[in-house]
Amino acid sequence: MEFVRVRLSDAEVVPLLSDLNREYTLRYGGGDDVLEDKAADFAAPYGGFIVLREGDVTVAGGGIRRFDADTCEAKRLWTSPAYRRQGHAAAVLGALEALGLELGYTRLRLETGYRQPEALAMYRSLGYTEIGNYGVYEHATGFERMLGDAPTR
Repeated sequence: MEFVRVRLSDAEVVPLLSDLNREYTLRYGGGDDVLEDKAADFAAPYGGFIVLREGDVTVAGGGIRRFDADTCEAKRLWTSPAYRRQGHAAAVLGALEALGLELGYTRLRLETGYRQPEALAMYRSLGYTEIGNYGVYEHATGFERMLGDAPTR
């Protein structure tokens, strides 16, 4: 498997966004249109998008975008259902942390919903600090960590 930096509009991202949209609809009934993200938000010099690929298969991925001058925000973290519970999400998050450092950020922030207990547990297990709701999603939980701290496993 290998990490590949891509643009949000690249073909490798289509399975990720399509399945994420399907999953959000199943879990929450919709409300977060992942297909409406602006590609420019996830492009250099302030952001980026990474996928983990096995051959021609997009296994996992996610992106970061600028939150403020010191903070990037991770968005659209996803792992293919066929590849879950194998550490790929944590690996993607580690790659996004490294990208954030490379782009000059000192902090990474993210949020996840209450109907994603596996994501909540993962962020806590990786040493992310809960910061409460900071975004537009009423029941989301925000997390953050300083980049350069002990690496994500």
